[in-house]
Amino acid sequence: MTQHGTEHAPRITVVGSLMMDLVVRAPRLPAIGESLFGHEFQVFTGGKGANQALAAARLGAGHVAIIGRTGEDDFGTRIVHALELEQVDCRGVIRDRRHGTGVAIPIVFDDGQNSIISIPQANLALSASDIRAMAGLITAADMLMVQFEVGMEATAAAIEIAHEANVPVVLNAAPVAVHPAGLVASAAHLVVNEIEAASLAPAANGDHLKEARMLLGERDGSVVVTLGEEGALVAAPAGTHFIAPFKVEAVDTVGAGDAFCAAYAIALAGGRDAVDAASFAAAAGALAVTQAGAQSALPTREAVDALLRASL
Repeated sequence: MTQHGTEHAPRITVVGSLMMDLVVRAPRLPAIGESLFGHEFQVFTGGKGANQALAAARLGAGHVAIIGRTGEDDFGTRIVHALELEQVDCRGVIRDRRHGTGVAIPIVFDDGQNSIISIPQANLALSASDIRAMAGLITAADMLMVQFEVGMEATAAAIEIAHEANVPVVLNAAPVAVHPAGLVASAAHLVVNEIEAASLAPAANGDHLKEARMLLGERDGSVVVTLGEEGALVAAPAGTHFIAPFKVEAVDTVGAGDAFCAAYAIALAGGRDAVDAASFAAAAGALAVTQAGAQSALPTREAVDALLRASL
């Protein structure tokens, strides 16, 4: 069995979504009944699962595999091709004859913030049996990454297989979705943004420190609440820490959270503690907002290391 957390270049497996991003740039959302001129339209390969897998590959993972579903269509072909160009193992990607490839429509505003409409399609057809058929990709990993953009039974099955093989799990509980009781608590490490944290810990009444501590509960791992340009909070059994933001000029925030999650997973799997891992992840997330697009903006390990050195 792999000695988890000791390899210099860890093996990462992602169970998650593969989407085509149809990006619209506009000054604001249109009002009901209004037709509004946008600035630009672009097409990018994306999806939280694909983004996190590609980010992990660029950030220095020794091996990255992804398990998911696309349609048997041009979008699916383009997504798989883009991942394989970055040396991501796509043996776990199932081509679905019944459902089309998932599509997301991010609307990017002039200040770099965004809103996203997501149509998952084939992603929601990913099943527990699909995951069990690909179990070897999970048990061979040093870290499993999951999100909430595929069928929930598939996510639960992946976590169960990881537990049985003693593979730690990073759960990015995004987007907020109905999930089985205990699923969130079952992951060793949880990463959420402000909206997701508020949804999962409503009793905290928007207090991010309380949210982080409540979500940590009895887990031995960690909880990170990302706060965008305000930084992040990390809660672990040893205490709670604030991660200061890196000052960069935001062009497009799409994919920043995925860069953060991938960097956090790699750093944890490489043996860093939660605070050091979150600092590394914050640098990756910051660099991701400095360019347009999701996958096209995901940074390399060299770029992240350079930003960290410059901030000393």
